[in-house]
Amino acid sequence: MRRQLSPKSDTCTEGTVVDAAGISGKVGAHYPGRSPKTGSGDGEVSRGHSSPQSNGTKDRTWRQDLWNQCQRNGRKRQKPGLGCSGLVGKGTFGKREDSDERSKPYGGNGNKSHERTGLMEQIVSRENMIRAYERVVRNKGAAGVDGLSVTELKDHLKTNWPDIRERLLKDEYHPQAVRKVSIPKPNGGERILGIPTVMDRLIQQAIQQVLSPMYDPGFSESSYGFRPNRSAKQAVKAARDHMRRGNRWVVDMDLSKFFDEVNHERLLARLRREISDRRVIHLIDRYLRAGMMAGGVEETRRKGTPQGSPLSPLLSNIVLDELDKELEKRGHAFVRYADDFQIYVGTERSAERVRTSLTGFIEKKLRLKVNQDKSAIARPWKRSFLGYGFTSHKETRITVAKESLKRFKQKVKEKMRSGRGRNLKKFIANDLNPLLRGWMIYFSESEVKGFTTDLDGWIRRHLRKIKWRQMKRNWTRKQNLMKRGLSEEQAVRSAFNQRGAWWNAGARHMNFAYPGRYFDALDLVRLSTIHSRYHL
Repeated sequence: MRRQLSPKSDTCTEGTVVDAAGISGKVGAHYPGRSPKTGSGDGEVSRGHSSPQSNGTKDRTWRQDLWNQCQRNGRKRQKPGLGCSGLVGKGTFGKREDSDERSKPYGGNGNKSHERTGLMEQIVSRENMIRAYERVVRNKGAAGVDGLSVTELKDHLKTNWPDIRERLLKDEYHPQAVRKVSIPKPNGGERILGIPTVMDRLIQQAIQQVLSPMYDPGFSESSYGFRPNRSAKQAVKAARDHMRRGNRWVVDMDLSKFFDEVNHERLLARLRREISDRRVIHLIDRYLRAGMMAGGVEETRRKGTPQGSPLSPLLSNIVLDELDKELEKRGHAFVRYADDFQIYVGTERSAERVRTSLTGFIEKKLRLKVNQDKSAIARPWKRSFLGYGFTSHKETRITVAKESLKRFKQKVKEKMRSGRGRNLKKFIANDLNPLLRGWMIYFSESEVKGFTTDLDGWIRRHLRKIKWRQMKRNWTRKQNLMKRGLSEEQAVRSAFNQRGAWWNAGARHMNFAYPGRYFDALDLVRLSTIHSRYHL
């Protein structure tokens, strides 16, 4: 291609287009600082053809000089990802970008606040990566297949971030396999987790921080899982409100292994509707298909988004948003938290009809599986939702589900077994109190409080059982009971009664010797006290 040079001008003339790979543009661009060479007196310079006046080296020098001159004059159009901005300088994530450049979407078009074509630049920006790093460090977590821990991440980034950032921008980054971990489910079975490497967790967190503000405003108001300023407690309150409005039948749908069944192609197709930056699409695709390492063998994945990664909750909401929109279109009252959702209707017949039609939609349209054994149509007070239960009163009240109480007692028993032979005060402070406090804070929305008093008494009885066993010998028990205020006759009768530890822990003599105020002095948390703080 030939370019017309202007022998009188020292700058790039109107219409010159320059990119990082070379120059392509209209006639009018000239070689600054040099008279044009002509082969036939026509005032043109030959490019890409051999001639006595031009060779490959001079042509490259000619183009480089013109590129530099046009950069100085501010008339350049930069090829995506290959410009001067964003180069890593001092600091872990490079220099701070200019505020004007940060405010513009990719491609320099500033007329849309969420232009999708430059998301990768936003993802790897200094501010976003710092926020992602702080979140990953705060969450801690186990190491992935490479063994790199969170504490070692900073040093790793100082050495490797420039190369990783460049590969991300060039669409050449490939994540490592995730580490397969199995944990027991509360109601039986196992849940499969995929633990990414700490470096991949950082990148996924950075992606989530950019994509979440794009997608979250469009999600349903009835969706509460893994969203900013929304919680499980709000979901439970919304469910209660639906019941109070007269929806006294519930369609409780259970998705079978939802996170393992997500269809990759459908998910990526939905992402492409909003995201034009193919580098982001390709990167998410690689994360979805990353192998799962178990016992040194890498398993190939063709579906599912393994739990355990920062990106998985957002992707699950994107998949199930289609379900939310369908329920809204049908006018149903429903509440969804991640893959747990319930639909509330007025009659049993309506519930049957909704269950049948919705099962077809989920399995045929979304290509997910409904667990028919766990799905049910019932009265709301006969089902649980997110660990909570509901009363059958006309003015429905929130309570703690029986299954949740059973699991809580099992956890407390396991803790008590580890408390044998230990200092009781330290055991309470370091092991027992964190469990009690965390559990009660989660179930603080319960509008029925009687269970807290019963649990407090049950927990103190377990602690008295530990005290009884720690005294071991009957004579030691007699002496300690007398020190705690019992008469000698009462102490002898109690210490030598030949009953078991659990019976004695609930008997009058142990309640008298070790009353509630004894455990208050050991700073034992009272569930009733925590509950009352939320229901003044």
